[in-house]
Amino acid sequence: MDFGVVMQCNPPASRVVELAVAAENRGFTHVWTFDSHVLWHEPNVIYSQILAATRNVIVGPMVTNPLTRDATVTASTFATLNAMYGNRTVCGIGRGDSAVRVLSGKPSTLATLRESISVIQELGNGRTATINDTEIRFPWAGRSRLDVYGAGYGPKALEMIGQVADGFILQLADPTIVEWTVTRVKQAAEAAGRDPDAVSIVVAAPAYVGEDIEHQRDQCRWFGGMVGNHVADLVNKYGGDDTQVPAALTDYIKNRTGYDYNEHGRVGNSHTSFVPDEIVDRFCLLGTPDQHIERLEELRSLGVDQFAVYLQHDGKDATLGAYGETIIPALAPTLAARA
Repeated sequence: MDFGVVMQCNPPASRVVELAVAAENRGFTHVWTFDSHVLWHEPNVIYSQILAATRNVIVGPMVTNPLTRDATVTASTFATLNAMYGNRTVCGIGRGDSAVRVLSGKPSTLATLRESISVIQELGNGRTATINDTEIRFPWAGRSRLDVYGAGYGPKALEMIGQVADGFILQLADPTIVEWTVTRVKQAAEAAGRDPDAVSIVVAAPAYVGEDIEHQRDQCRWFGGMVGNHVADLVNKYGGDDTQVPAALTDYIKNRTGYDYNEHGRVGNSHTSFVPDEIVDRFCLLGTPDQHIERLEELRSLGVDQFAVYLQHDGKDATLGAYGETIIPALAPTLAARA
């Protein structure tokens, strides 16, 4: 299992770079960031600084969208970073949340998302894409390699991701929901004639290592509110039909009254009191190193290839340290120096 970190691009950007370097030094392979250009600093600028300050980590958005980012510009951005720093980028993309809704917009259609994934895949890998009935390619990007991961929760989004994306991002760590979504993605890949094992699975959620579970819950409750934005869209679309979307994902938002994007992803925000402790415990990884290891082993058994730690809490450095010293080594294969 690989490990990543997910960060907001809060100023100063130098702190984001500092945490990225610390993550690499502790065994993390991926550094992801939010992509919400009004709320925080521009991530694509910060990626260049992370890549310059590190040696091996792969960087990318969790997640960008097809509305505030033109697909050809997104592809060019990552192909350029690949040309400058080697092939060390990945593109996570979804229909759009904070970046779009802060501007009073609505998430894209799945058709638009599907088309954007295709354009970014083709151009980002030095191939030709058809845009407005014209064949386009980057003549300078023949060596660029870029995987595009789709993020989503609903059955139609999961089906599309399985059909076309290189990987799937699920932003919560509840094993029941992980199993349901991964099964849908893999089945869609197989039905499309793809190798289902070739679709990489990334689970991303807040992880906080420590003893004070009540404090950890309070620090991570914001995540249930963020996920609730997407769940509310599913409830509006499918109602209470748990044959389409499991009740384990939708039931908890019944007391949700709204969401203030000025506090998006912020610890202690004012609109997540509806999120019960049980959801925080299911969606996040909290507790001692042994408790983290136990959940991660379960996720790995469900086909998860990477766990990405959201670092939006007051225990950033301690959690990175615990993962580097104890948790990541526990999930690594044991190799002997001598036969």
